[in-house]
Amino acid sequence: MEIQSCGAAQEVTGSCHLIKVAGKNVLLDCGLIQGRAKDEARNRDPFPFDPSTLDAVILSHAHIDHSGRLPLLIKGGFNGPIYTHTASADLCDTLLKDSAYINYKNTQWENKKREREGKKPLEPLYEKGDAEKALTLFAPLEYGEKVEVVPGVTICLSDAGHIVGSAIVEIWLKENKLERKVVFSGDLGHRGTAILKDFTMIDEADLVLMESTYGNRIHRPWQETFDEIEDIVKKIKDKPGNVLIPAFSVGRTQNILYMFAKNYEKWGLQDWEIFLDSPMAIEATDIYLRHHQLYDEEASKFWQDRGSLMGMPNLTFSRSSADSMKINKIKNGAIIIAGSGMMTGGRIKHHIKHNIWRPECHLIVTGYQSHGTMGRKLVEGAKRIKLWGDKIKVKAQIHTIGGLSAHTDQKGLIDWYSNFKSRPPVFLVHGEADTMKVLRKKMRKDLNAPAHIARSGQTIDLANLDQYR
Repeated sequence: MEIQSCGAAQEVTGSCHLIKVAGKNVLLDCGLIQGRAKDEARNRDPFPFDPSTLDAVILSHAHIDHSGRLPLLIKGGFNGPIYTHTASADLCDTLLKDSAYINYKNTQWENKKREREGKKPLEPLYEKGDAEKALTLFAPLEYGEKVEVVPGVTICLSDAGHIVGSAIVEIWLKENKLERKVVFSGDLGHRGTAILKDFTMIDEADLVLMESTYGNRIHRPWQETFDEIEDIVKKIKDKPGNVLIPAFSVGRTQNILYMFAKNYEKWGLQDWEIFLDSPMAIEATDIYLRHHQLYDEEASKFWQDRGSLMGMPNLTFSRSSADSMKINKIKNGAIIIAGSGMMTGGRIKHHIKHNIWRPECHLIVTGYQSHGTMGRKLVEGAKRIKLWGDKIKVKAQIHTIGGLSAHTDQKGLIDWYSNFKSRPPVFLVHGEADTMKVLRKKMRKDLNAPAHIARSGQTIDLANLDQYR
């Protein structure tokens, strides 16, 4: 009985953990490695296990860094069930197909370069058919539903409050007379985030796998974020050019739309045309609207009172490329929400090209911008940017909003772990190495917790947990 760390060990992406018990192999998450080109190239490396020997997969949530290599399992011979929350299954229908398309297009671009260099062409990491086959294997569950996924392995999902359908996974393992309970945090949401409930507290475990994305940070109070947004709204009213809002398609976009709907009159949004210009974000929004039973108390009341969570009379969903191009003819009074969130691709780049050189326009940054991205350059005050070979002056006003993270902070992580009745060994995953060290030190000092940092390829012996105490 053991768990092997196969991904997201001292890095944030590529979540993947292999459970071996009673002759069965169960995989916990199977995410894409994301980031720099050399990091993403590792997605082509063979798995440290044979996919055809897996009996089942448990998926904590739909984000691509947790689900994005599922189609690769199919290519490798996996044909078993994939257990996840119903809403996560719905989101994966959108995200995995989109991931397959992006892989295909990126490989086409790479192969043109390789052909000029006389190199052998690459195959796409996976194709749409692989994603579609993976989707046929999904076995959707609801929160609180306890299910034996294979003999000796029983699971139950609880709300993680990260995105719709995100789950904390409780796992009961049995092999002969040995029984163990493992709890995997998944990605824990930022408490107080709009729409979703706060993460669930669990009180019993023999071993905990816990994310640590912001294990070295304390988020600012929500009121400070709301005050910042109010200040930006006032500035925009003074110069009513177009407003561009790059946003992540799942989670961030829906939170922005809900925030707009709640403050529609207060912020004078009736004076604007609002566009959601992202096919993926539109599909994700439809999924959020379908799963209203997962809303928190405030969002539930808003939905019941208004009949819609994000509906506004001047909100347009721009599904086609033609719809998107029509927006570019608008010179003033448009609020355009589009992907990608870091401005590395998607329709937002076209809107930036049409507006960033205009001093009456605004760009609002709502999420973290990685080093090397156009979003990071704009946040750092770039005076010129390059788009499709053209150099463009930056004259629009750039605004940044902090505090909208979908991950909990150090205090939230410690509070969640503190709820366990005993102090079970905890292995930190899904975080950068330096961040993990800060969190481990804090947990050991404040809680006397047997906290450890998972290493890539490390095997945790569940039959002998005393060695980790």
